[in-house]
Amino acid sequence: MSQLDLNDVAMFVRVVDRAGFAKVARELRVPTSTVSRAVARLEQSLGTRLVQRTTRSVHATADGRAFYVDVAPAVAALQNAARGVEGADRSPRGRLRVTAPNDIGSTFLADVVVAFAERCPRVEVELVLTTRTVNLVEEDVDIALRAGRLADSSLVARKVADLEADIYASRGYIQSRGVPASLDELAQHACVLFRPKDGEVEWRLHGPEGEVRHKVRGRIGGDDFTFVRAAVLAGGGIGLIPRLVAAPEVATGRLVRVLPSYAMREGSLHLVHASSRNVPAKVAAFRDFVIEAFARRQIVDTAEPPPVRMRPPRVAKRSRASLPA
Repeated sequence: MSQLDLNDVAMFVRVVDRAGFAKVARELRVPTSTVSRAVARLEQSLGTRLVQRTTRSVHATADGRAFYVDVAPAVAALQNAARGVEGADRSPRGRLRVTAPNDIGSTFLADVVVAFAERCPRVEVELVLTTRTVNLVEEDVDIALRAGRLADSSLVARKVADLEADIYASRGYIQSRGVPASLDELAQHACVLFRPKDGEVEWRLHGPEGEVRHKVRGRIGGDDFTFVRAAVLAGGGIGLIPRLVAAPEVATGRLVRVLPSYAMREGSLHLVHASSRNVPAKVAAFRDFVIEAFARRQIVDTAEPPPVRMRPPRVAKRSRASLPA
């Protein structure tokens, strides 16, 4: 006996249940010949006739009835199991593993994950925050948020947003050191750098004169924008920070944009997942939710920022005795 095709077995069970090829063909929306050939292949594999065909009806033979009794419960169990998986695909549920860069994961994405968990209460979200590129298949990760150029063409990618970085300082720093009026004046200020080399980085900015490459020096640097933001907030200097990472502190007024006519275009942010004909519902739901959240954030970011109100320097009060007569 050759190996049985389970699809042919399921077709045979359906034919016996419906007592005909035509009814099954109509239900499955396939030609009647497709149903007939499936049963014929099964009969050939088993080496016996399973159904008796007439012009008006189809009846199981003795061997067919015995075979039906043995296999029908198993086919029903398989179909129930398949429906259970199908239901999981259509309704988001289960564990969802997401990877993202540390700076995005600890700022904007944290709010998004909390909101997503409220919308999809049957999904358990687990984040893998790292600066390295995670192999989604080998490390059992469902979806990744990645910035910059995508190297793996085997993954399905959806663009989330264009990334831009602006130049920021804390209000305390501005009040004590002032605001640079030009890029050249940055040399007179302390700067916090992202991934400096020998205490220097080159900022590739877009401004009124087009693209500008400006070298900036500083004594404080780090390889994570979350650190750069924290150092700028602490008054360590002026820093170039992705708008997405800076947004929460800008909204509270703790960070102020300086030299607002200049910005760095960092490329694009993508959501990527393994190529699949049937994307699990939990992955599709998270992907669409993040895209919607970024779209809302971009609308907010395009609003005109509030003006910086500088407090006048304090003048020591003179006592009456020191006043001129």
